[in-house]
Amino acid sequence: MKMKKMFLLAALLPLLTLAAESPEDIKKDVQRHRAMAAAHEAAAKCLESGKSPDQCQKALQAACKGLAIGKYCGMKHEH
Repeated sequence: MKMKKMFLLAALLPLLTLAAESPEDIKKDVQRHRAMAAAHEAAAKCLESGKSPDQCQKALQAACKGLAIGKYCGMKHEH
């Protein structure tokens, strides 16, 4: 019986954490995601324009300052 309760708690725990986010928190997350997406789109256009990767990376870092964690604006991919 005790094992069933622990399994049920483990299954429901993620749902409880989702419910903890207020509509205002979700709205702020959406805004941050859109701002990061815009910064990444600008970085892609920068590279397409023929500018150096270093120059575009610096512009991306400036656009994402205070938005995301790390120097890759919350996203890193393979090169």
